[in-house]
Amino acid sequence: MDTAPAPMGSLQHRSCQQPKMGDTWSQLPWPGPPRPAVLLVSLILAAGVMPSDASTSCPVLCTCHNQVVDCSSQRLFSVPPDLPTDARNLSLAHNRIAAVPPGYLACYMELRVLDLRNNSLVELPAGLFLHAKRLAHLDLSYNNLSHVPADMFQAAHGLVHIDLSHNPGLRRVHPRAFQGLAQLRDLDLSYGGLAFLSLEALEGLPGLVTLQIGGNPWVCGCTMEPLLKWLRNRVQRCTADSQLAECRGPPEVEGAPLFSLTEESFKACHLTLTLDDYLFIAFVGFVVSIASVATNFLLGITANCCHRWSKASEEEEI
Repeated sequence: MDTAPAPMGSLQHRSCQQPKMGDTWSQLPWPGPPRPAVLLVSLILAAGVMPSDASTSCPVLCTCHNQVVDCSSQRLFSVPPDLPTDARNLSLAHNRIAAVPPGYLACYMELRVLDLRNNSLVELPAGLFLHAKRLAHLDLSYNNLSHVPADMFQAAHGLVHIDLSHNPGLRRVHPRAFQGLAQLRDLDLSYGGLAFLSLEALEGLPGLVTLQIGGNPWVCGCTMEPLLKWLRNRVQRCTADSQLAECRGPPEVEGAPLFSLTEESFKACHLTLTLDDYLFIAFVGFVVSIASVATNFLLGITANCCHRWSKASEEEEI
């Protein structure tokens, strides 16, 4: 019974090994001594039909030209299963892709630019970029990513630009999310759901030039002080969208620009109590408790005396 063909992108990514012409010829029956005319026709047909080792045919609904594969705005629900293996620029933008299969980029070692913006991605599989050692530009904006896990960009040490903006559900960036990206220059984390960002996530980025963090619901408590101090020290070397970054909490600094906070704003975070302070507080608490008990006792006696005096006065009148 015939089965319906699987939709594009639903299959696991195929092996990178392309069929070789020699393997194909070895499987054909021996026809006897070749005739010149037949051999010439066979070679022409083989040259036109057999795929080369360097690449495969262009996927359906995509256009391919000069190592650029454009599959954008095609209403795709999944990634195309086979791409030219020498592709350098891949655009899957403005589709409805919800997931990328594990190992999808394993065959495309020449890839420099990957555009996945404006899709429905919730997460990316672990090790997706293990073989993307030449990837320089990655756009994941306008998706539904909820977190950036540790070593997400592992082995993609050539990344220069990462755009994670406009992921409204993005609430957590692991401290080791960008580990090893020494060449990263531009990082966009704007317009997400981040309330906190670990300083460790940025300390390992010596080449960072542009950092966008505006449009997030930052909670400017004591835990935010290390990050702000680091940003202030790099303000001359690292461009940031300081006008768009605002505090959503605590209430006393709500609406304040993130970069307007100074060391004085975090002065209360450094207050510490000594043993004498704790003993004094305990003593004051004890005294207040005794005074409260004594006051209640006196009030009770006074109320009782007033009640008796009032009752005695009423009896005398009678």
